[in-house]
Amino acid sequence: MKTRSITLLVLAEVAAMSLWFISSATQADQQGELAVSAFRAALLVSGVPAGFVLGALYVAMYGIADRFDPRRVFATASLSAAAANAVMLLTEPGSTVSILLRIITGFCLAGVYPVGMKIMVGWGKADRGWLVGLLVGGLTLGSASPHLLAWLGGTNWRLTTLVASGLAVIAAVLVSQTSLGPHHAAQQRMNPRIIRVAWTDRRLRRAFLGYLGHMWELYALWSWIAPAALASYMMQMSPATALEWSKLTAFLAIGSGALLCPFAGRLADALGKAELTILVMTCSGLSALSAAAVFGGSPLLVAAVFVVWGLSVIPDSAQFSALIADLAPPEMAGSLMALQTGLGFSLTILTVQLTPLVAMKMGWPFLFCLLAAGPLVGILSMWPLRRGKWRRTP
Repeated sequence: MKTRSITLLVLAEVAAMSLWFISSATQADQQGELAVSAFRAALLVSGVPAGFVLGALYVAMYGIADRFDPRRVFATASLSAAAANAVMLLTEPGSTVSILLRIITGFCLAGVYPVGMKIMVGWGKADRGWLVGLLVGGLTLGSASPHLLAWLGGTNWRLTTLVASGLAVIAAVLVSQTSLGPHHAAQQRMNPRIIRVAWTDRRLRRAFLGYLGHMWELYALWSWIAPAALASYMMQMSPATALEWSKLTAFLAIGSGALLCPFAGRLADALGKAELTILVMTCSGLSALSAAAVFGGSPLLVAAVFVVWGLSVIPDSAQFSALIADLAPPEMAGSLMALQTGLGFSLTILTVQLTPLVAMKMGWPFLFCLLAAGPLVGILSMWPLRRGKWRRTP
C-alpha cells in the first residue's frame, strides 16, 4: 500500500507541476508570433509564484491541508490549474488576461505541492527525508517537462500548452487512487497559532530563513535558464541552433536535479537534514560562480556547468520541508509547510521579475554572482541546526 501510494503521488506531482514553466518554455516561440515586452514576459513567469504565494498563504491560514482530505484538495487544485492553463490558448500572449490566468494557475498549484508534502510525510518518520525527496524529485521533473515538451513540439507552443493541461488532469486521477499513511494527522478547525509558532520557535525560524536563501537562487535559475543559455550559445553558434540547444539544456539542467533528490533524502536521514542542506548549498553557490566564469565560452562547457548547477540547486529543497515536518506539531505540519513555501515563493516573485532586468543591464555573469548570495545566507542560517548543535544557539 505504501509503495503504491507513494509511486502514484510522485507521478501526480510530475504531471501537475508541468504547468509551472509553460510560459518560460514557450516564450521564445511565442515571440515569433507577437512581440511581448521584457516586463510583460517576466510577469507571465512571475505570475505563477505570485499566485502560488496567495494560494499557499490561504492553505496555511485556513489549515486546508490539515483539515480536509488532502487527496481531494490536490485533485481539485490540479483540475482547476489545468483549466486556467488551457484558457491561455484563447488569449493574446502577454495580455493582462493571460497574466491573470498565470496567477490563477499558481494559486491552484498551492493545492498541489504543499498538500502533496502533507500526504507524503504521513507515510513515515525515520525515512521522511527520503519520502519528501521523492516528492521534490517529482516536482523537479515536472518543472523541467515543459522544456522537453517545447523541444519535442518545436514552434507549436499551443500544443505544448495543451499537453501540459492534459497532464494536470491525469494528475488529479492519479492522486485520487492514493491512500493516507499511518502518520497522517488532522485538526478539526483553523489554528491561527501557526504564525506565532513559526516565529517563536528558533529552530523553525532558522529553517524558514535557510529556505529563503535556497529560494533566492532556485526559481530565478529555473525560470530563466533557457534565455540565459540562449544568450551564451548565440556567442558561439547560429540563433536557430542556439535556441534548440537552450531548450534541451534547460530540460537537462532542471530535470537532472530530480535524480538526486531521493538519494539526498537518504543521505539526510543518515547524516542530518541541516548537514545535507549546507553541503548542497555550498555546491550550488560554487556552481553559480562557475556559470559566471564560463558564460559565452564553449557551448559544451557552458551546458555542463548549467547541468551541474541544476543537479545541485534542488536536492536540499525537500530537506527544509522535512525538517519543518520533524520540528512542527504533527497536526500543524501541513499548514507550516504551506507557510514556509508561501514565504519562499513570495521571494521568488522578486527574483524572477528582476532577473531579466538585471541581466539586461549588468549582464548574465553579474546576475549569476548575485544569485550565489542566497546559498551563503542559507548556509549561515542552517549551521546551528546541525544534529546536537541547535540547543547551543543563543
